[in-house]
Amino acid sequence: MSRTIAIEIIQKYEPIDEVRRERQMSFEGFARYMDSPECLLFKHECKRVYQDMTHPLNDYFISSSHNTYLISDQLVGPSDIWGYVSALVKGCRCLEIDCWDGAQNEPVVYHGYTLTSKLLFKTVIQAINKYAFMTSDYPVVLSLENHCSPSQQEVLADHLQSIFGESLLADILDDYPDKLPSPEALKFKILVKNKKIGTLKETHERKGSDKHGDNQDKETEVKKAISSKLFKKKKTRKLKIALALSDLVIYTKAEKFRSFQHSRLYQQFNENNSIGESRARKLSKLKVQEFILHTRKFITRIYPKATRADSSNFNPQEFWNIGCQMVALNFQTAGLPMDLQNGKFLDNGASGYILKPQFLRDAQSNFNPNIIRDSNPTTLIIRLISGIQLPLNSASSNKADTSVIIEVFGVPNDQTKQQTRVIKKNAFSPRWNETFTFIIHVPELALIRFVVENQGLITGNEFLGQYTIPFLCMNKGYRRVPLFSRMGESLEPASLFVYVWYVQ
Repeated sequence: MSRTIAIEIIQKYEPIDEVRRERQMSFEGFARYMDSPECLLFKHECKRVYQDMTHPLNDYFISSSHNTYLISDQLVGPSDIWGYVSALVKGCRCLEIDCWDGAQNEPVVYHGYTLTSKLLFKTVIQAINKYAFMTSDYPVVLSLENHCSPSQQEVLADHLQSIFGESLLADILDDYPDKLPSPEALKFKILVKNKKIGTLKETHERKGSDKHGDNQDKETEVKKAISSKLFKKKKTRKLKIALALSDLVIYTKAEKFRSFQHSRLYQQFNENNSIGESRARKLSKLKVQEFILHTRKFITRIYPKATRADSSNFNPQEFWNIGCQMVALNFQTAGLPMDLQNGKFLDNGASGYILKPQFLRDAQSNFNPNIIRDSNPTTLIIRLISGIQLPLNSASSNKADTSVIIEVFGVPNDQTKQQTRVIKKNAFSPRWNETFTFIIHVPELALIRFVVENQGLITGNEFLGQYTIPFLCMNKGYRRVPLFSRMGESLEPASLFVYVWYVQ
């Protein structure tokens, strides 16, 4: 640190006038400095949008939610506007809306064939319009699970146009007739993801005409729950698509995924696939490089399997590793997958868009997350020094037995965790002074997660707090690690004190 920077820090944080005039720092001043945002583990430059936002949409990881309207389970839980509001506030850029026919010709949003409560589609859209760009300026994709009759699809289209107005992307952009636009080109825009009839050229030629009453057949796969079971059975039927809604689908046309070969031959630039986690996992094991070639060209959404009736989540890392743009999670369900989601999308100003690494965008790359060749690994050293006012639940006391687990999530070769010893009967200021070394082969995909636990002999270990951060957003040196609850809420002033170093 240079003398100039040191003097600036003293002037900013030293509270005692005489000490400050002597260009020195008291213990109180040092404590204030260490407790400031300047000493956080998270790099200051990652708090703003710093990545190139002019690549096509398929070049980005996009923060995406599943069953956004639910705030608990998928069978009898409540649907709530808060699901959309909280997701948008967290920077989510792809929201799912299950649309069904409602009374008085007003479509409703709920988990079909279940006892979940219903919301008016109109109310959902009004809430999205209010909060869409509160956290991020970049485009929001509305992923419609459309089960409506043609007449109510026309109502969907009317609400989308009247409520969003100019924000709704309802025609191709002049500069992007045959390629996907960038997040920058789509700033403050709402995109509709749904089935579509015909071409973008035909849509453009119909602009301004009355499309009501014009419906066309499209074969589609329908999922219907069997009341006595939790799994869902698929059947195929023809769904009529209202032209008024179809013409609002521009760059995010929902298209059934058949095979990688079929996509290479026939899939258009504006067609997106949604693949269930089980099928996606199988494909990622059997045809990983074909999968990566696919995600280089086409936006691919991965969603949780139907048997997750409790709205649990899968580990999103395995699908980020192969370049899937929209890895959709149940935002309402706390736990490791959402910790990874929240940690990953802290990057790039929490804008909800993160530029994929070069090797997941470059057509010449032969990257395979399962086989790392020609790697120049990074050595990460973390000294876990101490903890400060670690959080405890009401049943615990300050005499908790605390330990910290440091985990690395990334490509399989990088997946590992190490743990400190247990500090007995001290949650207020435990000291570990333990050093851990990690070898990271693909730093661009790596996330580092700190988990604080209270060791319990009878009830098992109790989660106290966690913090997840992209490896490339980690500052070096002596740093403070803030802690968050299972639900993602700040646990200030609880934190860890670490020393970080890495050599690339």
